[in-house]
Amino acid sequence: MNFKWLLVVLLAMVMVPAMGCSKRTKTGGEALRQGSGQAATSSAKTVGRYHCPMHPQIVSEKPGECPICGMDLVPIEEAAGQEGKSGVSGLAPVTLSTEARQRMGLKLGAIEKREMIRILRLPARIVPDETRQIRVTTKIEGYVEILHVSATGQVVKKGDPLLTIYSPALVAAQEEYRIALQSGMKPLMEAARQRLINWDLTADQIAAVEKTNRVERTLTLYAPVGGVVTEKTLLAGQKIMPGESLMVVTDCSVVWAEADVAEADLPLVRVGLPVELSFPNQPGQSFSGEVSFLPPGLNAETHTLKARVTVSNPDGTLKLGMYADAGLRLTLGERTVVPETAVMQTGTHSYVFRDDGAGKLTPIEIRIGVRSDGYYEVLSGVAAGDRVVTSANFLVDSESSIRAAMESPSGDKMR
Repeated sequence: MNFKWLLVVLLAMVMVPAMGCSKRTKTGGEALRQGSGQAATSSAKTVGRYHCPMHPQIVSEKPGECPICGMDLVPIEEAAGQEGKSGVSGLAPVTLSTEARQRMGLKLGAIEKREMIRILRLPARIVPDETRQIRVTTKIEGYVEILHVSATGQVVKKGDPLLTIYSPALVAAQEEYRIALQSGMKPLMEAARQRLINWDLTADQIAAVEKTNRVERTLTLYAPVGGVVTEKTLLAGQKIMPGESLMVVTDCSVVWAEADVAEADLPLVRVGLPVELSFPNQPGQSFSGEVSFLPPGLNAETHTLKARVTVSNPDGTLKLGMYADAGLRLTLGERTVVPETAVMQTGTHSYVFRDDGAGKLTPIEIRIGVRSDGYYEVLSGVAAGDRVVTSANFLVDSESSIRAAMESPSGDKMR
């Protein structure tokens, strides 16, 4: 007899007093004589016999009481030929009376059809919206005379001055335009004016030359959008060249949240899914967004996909680099489901005890799918309308194991 068989027998014997068996208990010698005689006759599976639900080795040809616990014996007419029909190795159907079920606290639940919604929780991080980043450059050679933005991370508004440049070439181009204005030659005026426009002088700056007939020594570059200066590569007095990157201004009124999707969850995620973002430093507050892009490749190190979630951030509450918990709401449609409390799992198999009527509980192997809100999706094994055990499963499982062992040829058939 192996250790698991011994553990099951001890569990069944210990549970009898806890279940409140108050009926008369026969003397030890009397129980031993009756039990041994009835157990000997139980090897022949004859229809019309009775046994104790808690001690299936006690078998009788007529109704009576269990000599060990005093429980009423119940019919075992359907025990014959049941071995191997449940499809669960090491288990056998169990027949329990109404009284026995009440003592065990046994409850039943239904296999049903219902809408399944799964919330997929993913770690995420706030990053800039790359479509709202502008790199500030200049088309002229010159020197940084005044740097209005002194540090990375500084917040600027649209139209705020960023830096002032002194450029000898720009001064010469303004002088040419001033002379062209004085000459009155329209082709020359248009050519000189277009050169200033090409060097990003604003209409107001050009108008100032026309009005004052004076040349501006410096050129000021202004913020093209409001946001945060996320990159700055220059210092005051530094020489700059045409096309050189000076700084990057990021509009943070809309940001991205990059959520790490595990490889196993990839079939569930699609563009357009609604997402709720929550943050550890803002309990009770959430931000809404949706999946806007799924890149074609996975991270080679983590084997996760960075799903891009677009989130509105008009007041700037969300800061770049913040960590978030992204909840993706997945509507799976109507599925056949079983209460999760009904499912017994061995590591490689899942099964339930189905109520087949007349007190009979049959172990049925099932295949389960996704889990959501206290239910498992049922892929096979049971159908909608079936009733299964949802409470006292382990007691029924122990009884089923004992029954299977007693009915096996060796008397030691275990899972």
